[in-house]
Amino acid sequence: MNAKKHAVSLMIFDLDGTLIRSGDDIAASVNYTLQALSQPTIEREKILRFIGDGVRVLIERSLGHAAPELVAKALDLFSAHYAGHMLDTTDLYPDVHPVLTYFARQNKVIVTNKPVAAARTIVDRLGIRGYFTGIIGADTTHRKPDTGVLAPLYEIVAPDPKRTLVVGDGVNDILLAKNAGFISCALLNGLSDRDDLLALEPDHACERLSELVDLFA
Repeated sequence: MNAKKHAVSLMIFDLDGTLIRSGDDIAASVNYTLQALSQPTIEREKILRFIGDGVRVLIERSLGHAAPELVAKALDLFSAHYAGHMLDTTDLYPDVHPVLTYFARQNKVIVTNKPVAAARTIVDRLGIRGYFTGIIGADTTHRKPDTGVLAPLYEIVAPDPKRTLVVGDGVNDILLAKNAGFISCALLNGLSDRDDLLALEPDHACERLSELVDLFA
């Protein structure tokens, strides 16, 4: 007999590595930036491990401690390049449309540490904007896992912690859920290391997004 599904009324989704496969375009823009600054490029897998804490931290990690004076210039270069190339190869994970359709009755919000303008552009171009009540990006002093990033959420809906689910592939997604008292679900095949995610003991863990339909209603 199948276990009873957990009823949820609000679903908070991460973007990169959760709904979209964006690592290649991010890595390409990072290496373009490093080349433009005459810095050594970095292998893709290493760059992917730098993703999740916002653009500035991504750039700082990519430059390393040897070139802190280049951060401001690198941010400008990266942002300009990524704006023109953010959808070169980025696409949806295969099960995104079926899963979001299945949860049509639930409020759904994207909360990302990506700048909100970039997030909106990608969501619009990939045709999933209509599924979501709102998109919250890291354009304030708050980023995941700081619950301050959720302030705009409370202007949209009134979350019931026992029925609010955070779905993401990053450590910050699980920590955000824990900090807010929400239910956490780790996606283990995104951009982050699965062992790092499991070490946080999320409430649920999935290999792929489609497993959500077996766990929640």
